[in-house]
Amino acid sequence: MKNWTSEAFNTAPDSENQIHGDELAKKYGFRGGLVPGVTIASYLVHPAIEIWGRDWLERGYANCRITSPLYDKEKFSVSTDQLSAHHMNSTLVNSLGLATANAEISLNNNLPSQPKIREDCLVESSFKPPLASLKEWERLKKEGCKAFKFHWGGEDPLLYLKSENLLPKILQPSKDGYANLCFLLGCSNWILAGNAYMNPWIHLQTKSQNFIPVSFDTNLIAEMSINEAYEKKGHEFIDVDVNLFDEKTNACAMNINLLAIFKLRGS
Repeated sequence: MKNWTSEAFNTAPDSENQIHGDELAKKYGFRGGLVPGVTIASYLVHPAIEIWGRDWLERGYANCRITSPLYDKEKFSVSTDQLSAHHMNSTLVNSLGLATANAEISLNNNLPSQPKIREDCLVESSFKPPLASLKEWERLKKEGCKAFKFHWGGEDPLLYLKSENLLPKILQPSKDGYANLCFLLGCSNWILAGNAYMNPWIHLQTKSQNFIPVSFDTNLIAEMSINEAYEKKGHEFIDVDVNLFDEKTNACAMNINLLAIFKLRGS
């Protein structure tokens, strides 16, 4: 069992999803704005990337589950239990000693077939997403979702830790690093919120399969399919699949399954 320790970094304090800001989060009984789920997933997978490097970017799989919140600047540790040369489990423990997230992580030696791009209609700049509801998700399931384009690169790329020097070298933007998991899973959040407006909403779980590394200065096309939307104990949930494709080659970089609460009980 090995431990990696660091300090949490809220990558989205000014997000349209105001659960990441202190004011709204406190109204729902949290201590402050929540560190995004995609950022927590990056913490869970960080030790695996340090060990497996590019192999992870080419065939890594992760099932990341978040059970309790993590807050900005909170100290945390990630313990890893390497079960074999290609399989490990990781657990994130917060500053109070509570396990708040966990992941099953592996190198997939038998990759599934790469998803094929459908060439869904790209979102128009004037598009305003309708309000998320069980009825709206059902409509999108039948009629299809808007595709979105995202760019990895630029002068201020998304990082999951305060400084890029804390990231594995293979992910450091100043060294033309590959896209990190926070950005890639973030694309699934952004296309979800881009198709139906949600505020506040909470990311619960992602399952992701890498197929190719995403090089610096790459455009990705994201396409989304609705699996199901449902109510349970007063919360309303959404389950979607998102595929990310290299715009130039149409090769699939990552397949993502995302589960979230899109409407909190009482909101």
